Amino acid sequence: MNISNIPVIAIDGPSASGKGTVAQLVSENLGFQYLDSGSLYRLVALKAIRIGADLNDEKALENIAQILDVTFTGRKIQLGGEEVADLIRQEVYGNGASKVAAHPGLREALLDRQRAFRKDPGLVADGRDMCSVVFPDATLKIFLTATPEVRAERRYKQLMEKGEGVNINKILKDIEARDKRDSIRIVAPLKQSKDSNLVDTTLLNVTEVVNKILKQYSEISIKSI
Repeated sequence: MNISNIPVIAIDGPSASGKGTVAQLVSENLGFQYLDSGSLYRLVALKAIRIGADLNDEKALENIAQILDVTFTGRKIQLGGEEVADLIRQEVYGNGASKVAAHPGLREALLDRQRAFRKDPGLVADGRDMCSVVFPDATLKIFLTATPEVRAERRYKQLMEKGEGVNINKILKDIEARDKRDSIRIVAPLKQSKDSNLVDTTLLNVTEVVNKILKQYSEISIKSI
């Protein structure tokens, strides 16, 4: 089968917009594969920090990406045999991911690994450049967003539930800093592609967002028959 015939739902958006949760639920509903591209950058940041590598050393980051021993099984993520799915969600690795993702060489090193997730019966992929760079031929492209304040509140609640001591004002500042850093980087900046559908989740719950995306995909599928 021609890999280009395998459907892809690409979901981009800023930090804490809910795209990870939404993408997982959409993939489970459709029985599709799931790619959380941000986890790859978080894993690189985790590995770099652990070995004391400079997050500004592009060559060192490329080397880490090329030999990254990672396994994805459902919602589990193992790095060198260690379960790290929850660990990489900590803010330090989220901010680290935003920094390492600014390096063109690292993004190139991870490109093929991301595209390898495109398998039958389909794929739901979320990140910052799924629509524009990784899967430019995606069947459905979504740009998921919400106000910085709402995103900070969601992240705050999420971290509090995990027992982490956090300050909502610091979270808001971190989110605004990440938005700026991600949107002004030279390679694959965070922005809505011209052919993607904007979904503002500020006033929507997760179920409403998932249903909206499933409806859009269903309409596209019907038209293609």
